[in-house]
Amino acid sequence: MMQQKTRTAKRDEAEEAPGASASAGEQKARTEAPAAKPSPGQTAPARRGGRILLIVLAVIAAAALAYRYMAPPQSEPAQAAAPPPPAVTVAKPLVENLKEWRDFTGQFEAQESVEIRARVSGYLESVNFTDGQLVKKGDLLFIIEPRPYEIALDSAKAQLTQAEAQLQLAEVQLERTAQLRKNDFASQQTYDERAAEVKSATASRDNAIASVNQAELNLDYTRVLAPVSGRVGRHEVSIGNLVMGGTGGSTTLLTTIVSLDPIWLMFNVSEGDGMTYKRLVQKGEIRSARDADIEVEGQLMDEKDWPLKGTIDFVDNQYDRSSGTIRVRAAFPNPNLFITPGQFGRVRVPMSQEKPTILVPDAAVVTDQSMKLLFAVSADGTVVPKPVELGSVTDDGLRIIRSGITADDEVIINGILRARPGQKVTPEQGTIQAKGLPVGASVQ
Repeated sequence: MMQQKTRTAKRDEAEEAPGASASAGEQKARTEAPAAKPSPGQTAPARRGGRILLIVLAVIAAAALAYRYMAPPQSEPAQAAAPPPPAVTVAKPLVENLKEWRDFTGQFEAQESVEIRARVSGYLESVNFTDGQLVKKGDLLFIIEPRPYEIALDSAKAQLTQAEAQLQLAEVQLERTAQLRKNDFASQQTYDERAAEVKSATASRDNAIASVNQAELNLDYTRVLAPVSGRVGRHEVSIGNLVMGGTGGSTTLLTTIVSLDPIWLMFNVSEGDGMTYKRLVQKGEIRSARDADIEVEGQLMDEKDWPLKGTIDFVDNQYDRSSGTIRVRAAFPNPNLFITPGQFGRVRVPMSQEKPTILVPDAAVVTDQSMKLLFAVSADGTVVPKPVELGSVTDDGLRIIRSGITADDEVIINGILRARPGQKVTPEQGTIQAKGLPVGASVQ
């Protein structure tokens, strides 16, 4: 019975692997190996399914290896496409009719500035103004005690009367002596003495007249009047103090007066700006400030526009050796007395006639060491650097270009950092706009 079961198991194993080829070693090992006892509950079909799964996996792995090594080689993946040229914004320069100016900073000064000092000595009797008020020429400012000078005037007049009496007596005696001389009753010597006495009395009278005039002048000086119209400062001496007068440097300062309308703006021009101005005069583009009144415009430090209209009326005769600048003066009307001497202001001087001018954004200008450049884009998209001569900057932030480009050039106005000379770019059209730029706009 046991032998029959063994033969049945071997026959089952042969049926489970139909068509499977085994090596001689594997067959020998199976022949020699004792028959494995089936585990409890494990049936023959389950064992056959596990073996079939292993065989299928082995076949798939073998097929993958065969495909890996037997398939024809494929070409390498294509390289990534090159990125497009960087995008930049380009525009044609703006052309406007305007006048180019040059700005300078200066300080306002009064055309007339007077220190009021005492001409005669004495005690201050009254102050006839309020500190800081506006005064007119001839207004009474101070009174110095006049009584001593009134007495001096009376004494001078008395001396004049005495001198006139002596002169009258000398003239009568001379006339009498002249009659006696005709009848030969007086000597020539006596006649000459009477003539000399007349001349001496005349000199004494003239001296007395001068003394009276001096006394009257001193009396007038006790009333201190405003020599010019303007704004008076504070009084430096109070009532009751002794005032030292005279014509020397130790006289007492009483107050100051400055005129306000018109007013001067003094400013310094560097040698470089002065030479540029002279070259323009030589070319006939502008007039010389020494030969004609040049109209200029001014502003206070808190103003954006240029409301002040004036003229240059003085240019100094030499440059300052220490600063290398020359002094220039412009006169401005100040009818409302808004400007005070000592304030700072700005003045702009015309540097050209009104003409078509090329403008680009100041941010479009590139600095290459000492050279100023604009990046233009050619028809094929190549960046072309163009050296330019710069002018001033307008109130709209646009830079004046004097030379180097034309009105038809396409200039890069945005994306300059992405542009390189000689490289390609992708131009996008833009525009340059002026923010209400008027003719003759201010430049810096």
